[in-house]
Amino acid sequence: MSLPSFPIKKVLVLLILLAVPGTLYYLLKEKGQNRYRPLPIYGTKQVAKTFHIKRRKQIPDTIYHVVRDFKFLNQNSDSISFPADSNQITVVNFFYTRCPVFCLGMNKEMARVAKIYNNNRLMRFISISVDPENDSPSVLAEYSKPFVAENKKWDFLTGDKELIYSIAKNDFLVDAIQDTSNKQNIIHSPMLILIDPQKRIRGYYDSSRGQDQVNLLIDEIKVLITEELRSIKDR
Repeated sequence: MSLPSFPIKKVLVLLILLAVPGTLYYLLKEKGQNRYRPLPIYGTKQVAKTFHIKRRKQIPDTIYHVVRDFKFLNQNSDSISFPADSNQITVVNFFYTRCPVFCLGMNKEMARVAKIYNNNRLMRFISISVDPENDSPSVLAEYSKPFVAENKKWDFLTGDKELIYSIAKNDFLVDAIQDTSNKQNIIHSPMLILIDPQKRIRGYYDSSRGQDQVNLLIDEIKVLITEELRSIKDR
């Protein structure tokens, strides 16, 4: 008795139907389970002498650029430390109260972000004055009233001018320069800077380029929160 013959097309369709479920399961389970593209890490990088194991391979660790610890006074004359909490994500910007150009708009955009994450325990917001000689805690208290009314985890900081400029340039990698042609003006960055709990820079968002950049920050904070929650879970 001869076996029935099957057209090649039917055989191929059958094989595909049998193979697809297994392939999809593998991709979802091994390759695609809760996967996302991590945010970049800015600044210099060095290869460490230590290693970690990934998929049975020995991978050299990387030493990333990090923001140093610092401590300044806020608008309430309280001493505020960075980092305040090793699990917190921080958004930082540089401004000054007499700024004639974009500072007000920048802080309005910062307020928009802060309001969205006001109830998230992982988030905090810091605005550092590049004009500490004029921006005393009392001046910052008055300036910050409309911003902190709805955003309790937002500190406006002031401190030693030389240290602030050094931190801006060497740690946050942005400009903070006294304008020599106009003493009333200070050249500084319009960036909102996203810092992860390991004190690494994970994003720059130009507040002077409209809402799209800040909308991107809002979305990428979600990515970083997800990353941190997974990290906490794995500890």
